[in-house]
Amino acid sequence: MSDEFGVGGIRERVLAAWAAAPVRFREDANAEEDLALGGYLDRVVVELAQNAADAAARAGVPGRVQFSLRSGTLVVSNTGTPLTAEGVESLATLRASAKRDDSESAVGRFGVGFSAVLAVTDEPVILSRSGGVRFSRADTAAAVAEAGVHSPGLATEVRRRDGQVPVLRLPFEAEGEPPEGYDTAVILPLRDEAAAELVRRLLAEAGDALLLALPGLERIEIDVDGVTRVLAGVESRWFVQRASGVLDVSDRERLLADRPTEERARPYWSILWALPRELASSDELPGVVHAPTPTDEPLSLPALLLATFPLDPSRRHVATGPLTDRLVQEAATAYAELLRSRAEDNANVLPLVPTGLAAGALDRALRDAILAALPGTPIVRAVEDGTLLRPRDAVVVEGSDDAFNVVLAPIVRGLIGSPRQDRTALDALGIRRLDLADLIDQLGSAAAAEPPTWWHGVYGALSAMVTEPLLRESLGTLAVPLADGRLVRGVRGLLLPGNELPADVLAIFGEYGVRVVHPEAVHPSLERLGALPMSARALLEDSAVRVAVEHSAEADDPDVIADAVLTVVAADVSQAEGLWWLSDLVLRDAEGELVPANSLVIAGSDAAAVLDEEEVAQLAPAIVERYGLEALEAIGVLNSLGTVSASDVTLDELPEALVDLDGIEDWADDVAPDGSRYGATVGELIGVRDLDWIVDDAWPRVLGLFGTSPELRRALVETVRVVGPDDRPHGAPSYTAWWIRERVLLEDGEPLAGRADPEADPILASFLDSAPDWTAQLDPEVRTAVGLVRVVSDLDAAGVELLLDRLADPDREVEESAILRLWSQLGIHEAYPGETPDDVRVLDGSGRTKVMSAGDAVVADAPMWLQRNDLGGFVVASGAAADGLSDLLDVPMAQEVAEGKIDGEGTAADVPDLVRELVPEAPDTWWEHEELLVDGVEVSWWVDENREPHAATFDGLAKALAWASGRWDQRHVIRAVLSEPGRSSELRLDATFD
Repeated sequence: MSDEFGVGGIRERVLAAWAAAPVRFREDANAEEDLALGGYLDRVVVELAQNAADAAARAGVPGRVQFSLRSGTLVVSNTGTPLTAEGVESLATLRASAKRDDSESAVGRFGVGFSAVLAVTDEPVILSRSGGVRFSRADTAAAVAEAGVHSPGLATEVRRRDGQVPVLRLPFEAEGEPPEGYDTAVILPLRDEAAAELVRRLLAEAGDALLLALPGLERIEIDVDGVTRVLAGVESRWFVQRASGVLDVSDRERLLADRPTEERARPYWSILWALPRELASSDELPGVVHAPTPTDEPLSLPALLLATFPLDPSRRHVATGPLTDRLVQEAATAYAELLRSRAEDNANVLPLVPTGLAAGALDRALRDAILAALPGTPIVRAVEDGTLLRPRDAVVVEGSDDAFNVVLAPIVRGLIGSPRQDRTALDALGIRRLDLADLIDQLGSAAAAEPPTWWHGVYGALSAMVTEPLLRESLGTLAVPLADGRLVRGVRGLLLPGNELPADVLAIFGEYGVRVVHPEAVHPSLERLGALPMSARALLEDSAVRVAVEHSAEADDPDVIADAVLTVVAADVSQAEGLWWLSDLVLRDAEGELVPANSLVIAGSDAAAVLDEEEVAQLAPAIVERYGLEALEAIGVLNSLGTVSASDVTLDELPEALVDLDGIEDWADDVAPDGSRYGATVGELIGVRDLDWIVDDAWPRVLGLFGTSPELRRALVETVRVVGPDDRPHGAPSYTAWWIRERVLLEDGEPLAGRADPEADPILASFLDSAPDWTAQLDPEVRTAVGLVRVVSDLDAAGVELLLDRLADPDREVEESAILRLWSQLGIHEAYPGETPDDVRVLDGSGRTKVMSAGDAVVADAPMWLQRNDLGGFVVASGAAADGLSDLLDVPMAQEVAEGKIDGEGTAADVPDLVRELVPEAPDTWWEHEELLVDGVEVSWWVDENREPHAATFDGLAKALAWASGRWDQRHVIRAVLSEPGRSSELRLDATFD
C-alpha cells in the first residue's frame, strides 16, 4: 500500500517523541480527550461541514457536502481541495492548523475541529482523490505497546491510562475513493447505538443557520437511512445584513495582544445578521451566538448572529477582551443597518428592538450597544408623510390610536404610531411621549377656525378610543362647535340635536345657555364622551333650562318659557318624573296672575276641594285645554294631592326636593337612631306635599283619597327603612303617616291618632277613645297608618302610656281575663313610654283585679309563684312577655325578691310509669313532703333550681311534674293518672290523638 502522505514518517516521529519523553504522550492524550469529551462533544456535524466549506473556498468552487447515515456508518462527502500531506500532518498535530495561510474566507482557525469525530467513532477514515488516511484506536494502542517495550516510562503512562491512547496522533495508510461527484469523503464507523443517536440528533438539528455560518457551502444534502433532506438557497429564506473588515496595525496591537499567535496572523473580522423572511415563532431561531458556528452563548434577540468572535479554549464560549468589545460594537452597527433596511421596505421593526431582560453577559453587551445605536438610525415612520425618522426625533401621543394620529399629525411634528404591543420597544428607544390630555387642550386652539364638518371627522377618528374608560378621561376637554357658532371645551352635558323637539323650542332655551352641538358636527363618539341625545328628558335636565324655570317669574316673557317647557313635557310626560323643580314654573291662574305651578290647582278637582284657597289658586282653563292634564300634573299643578320623592336620602343633609315638606326636619329627628341624624340614611323617601294646606274639615275626604290613589297610599302606609351609621336598619313611619299622627286634630281638639280603630279588639277599645264614625269607611291600612289602634302592637309610646294610665285607674272595673290578655300583648310590644307608671293593676286572687303601687307588685313568670301571697300583687305572664312587663312597668320578677328555697329535703319517690308513658319528658323521681315550705311559706308544690319536683298534695304533684317536664299543658292528664289509675286505658287512647 503506497504512502502518498508520508504517514509512516509521522508515526515514527510521534512514537519516538513519546518513547523519549512519555510526558508528551500524556499531554497529547489529555489534550485529545479534553477536546473529544469537552468542547467538541456534539460538534461532529458542524466541524465536518466547516472543513468542507474551507476545502471549497481553497479550491474556489461551489461547496457541496453530503451527510449519509446508513447501517451504523456516517459518510461525509464534499467538493473542494483534496487531502494533502500538509493536511494529514495538521490532523495528526493538535492545535496546528493547515489553514493558516488561507484567505479570510476560511472558517476553521484552530486545526483541532476534526477531533469532534472521536465523540462517535474510534476508527475515522478520510478518502480523497489524492489518497487516503485512517486513524485507529486499536492500531495506535498496538503501536504504543510495541514502543513501550523499549520505553518503560511510556508503558507506565499507558497503564496509568488503563490502555487509553490518543487516536489522531498516529495516521495510517488507507485505500479507496470518495463517491462520484465529490473530492473527499470522511467515513465514520459509529462506536455504538448512543453514537448513532447523537449523530441522528445533530443531523436533524442542522438547518439554515449552518449554511449561513458557512458561506463556502451552497448545498448540504442529508440522507438518514434513505430519507433525504436538502439545504440550499438559504438567502431566499432570510434577510441578511453583512459587515466585515480588516484590523489595521494599531488595532491589531491593541485588540489581538491577548490572542494566540495563529489568530494574530488573521486580522479579518466579519458579522452576519439574519432575519427569517417567515417566522411562526422565536422558538424557530437557535437562540445562541454563532462564532461563526454555534456556541453556548445565549442570544435573546429575534435574529441569527454569526460573527468572528474569539472563543475560549473550549470553543463553547466567547472570550472576553478588547476584540470581543470591538466586535460587539460592529455587530450593533450592523443590526441597526439591518433594521433600517427592513424599515425602508415598510416592515415594522419595533418587535426587533431589544426589550426585557438579557440572557447573558454577551447578550447584555449586544443589547446595550444596539440600544445605543438605534436612536440615531431612521427606523420609525412618520404618520404625516411616511418618511423614516430617527427615534430621537420622533414623538408619540400617549393613548392615541392610528385614526386619531392622522388628525394630530399636522399639528405634532415627528408624530409616529404607538400600537400597544410596541410600547416597550418605543420606551427602549427613548422616544418622547406626549400626554393625550395636553394635546386635546391644544387641539381646540390649533383648529379653532375649522368648520363643523372637520370636527365631525375628528370625532369619527376617536371612535375606537372613546370605548376606553381611561382615555375618555383624557378626552374630557375636547372642543365642540355649537349650533350658535361658539366653540366650547368639554363634551359632557352638551345636547345632540334630533328630530323629536321643535326648532323654535330649542331656540328659546338657547337664549338661556342651553348648549346644542352643531348638526354638522354630530357623531356617535360625542355621546360616548358624555353628550346627551336631545330627548325631552335631556333637555329638561339641562342646568340652563332649570335656571330658566326657576327664574321664569322674572323673565321678560314668562308665557314664552312656560309654553316651551310645557311643549317639551307634553311630548312625553314620563320624562318629567323626579324633576321636582319644574314646579317653580310660573303659569297664569284663572285671574291672569302669574303663580308657580306648585301653588295651582285644577278647577273642580279634589285638590281644589281640600286645600286652603288662601294658599292655592285655580289654573287658567285655557292652559289645561292646550297642554292637557297629564303635562300639567307632571310639573306640579295639583289635581289631587301631590307627592315628592328622593333616593339615597341622608337625614343630616336633606335633599332640596324635600326641604319644602312641612315638618320634615322634625320627622328626621324623630326617626333617626338614638335621636341623631348624623350618618343616618333612607334608601327612598316619598312624601305627600302641602299637608299643612289641607283645611280641617277636609280630612275625611283626604284620607279617602289615600285609599284610592296607589301613589298616595304608598306614601302613607309604607314604612321607611332607616339605616344608622352602624349599618343597622330599623323601620320607621313614613313622613306622611308621621305628619298626620302629629298634626291632625279632630273637632274636640284631640289628635286622630291613638284612637280605637272601628275594628279594634273590644278589650283594648274599652281603654281608648273612639274614632269618628267616618273612619269606618277608610281602608284598614290607611287607618293603621294614621294612628288608629286595632291591636296592642299598633300603639306608639304615647298610646302605651295612655293605656297604662287607664289600667291604673282604680275606678275602672277590669276583668281578670282582660288584664291577662293585655299583659301578654304589652309584654312583647316594642314601644316604651318615657316614664314608668307609679301604680299598676294586679290580680287580687279572687278572679278580679285591683290597683296597687308598683313597688308592691311582682311579675310572676311561673305558676308556682302564684302560691306566694307574701310577695305582693301579681302581674302574670310567661317567657319574653314576663321580661317585657318587668321592664315596661318597672316591677321586679318574683325570683328577684324571693329566694325560692325549699325548707327540708322531702322523701324521694318514683314517678308512676304511666305518667312517664304519657309525658315522656317527666322526670323519674319526685320528692314528697308532708308540709312543703318555701322560704318559710307553705305551698302545695314547687320545682327547685335543678328542676326537681316537690309536692305535698296530689294536685300539687300533678302541677310540679307538668312544670318540671316543660309540659304545663299536661297537668290535668297527670292529675287524672295520679288520682284515677283505673282510667289508664282511656288516657292512653286519648293520648294517641294528641
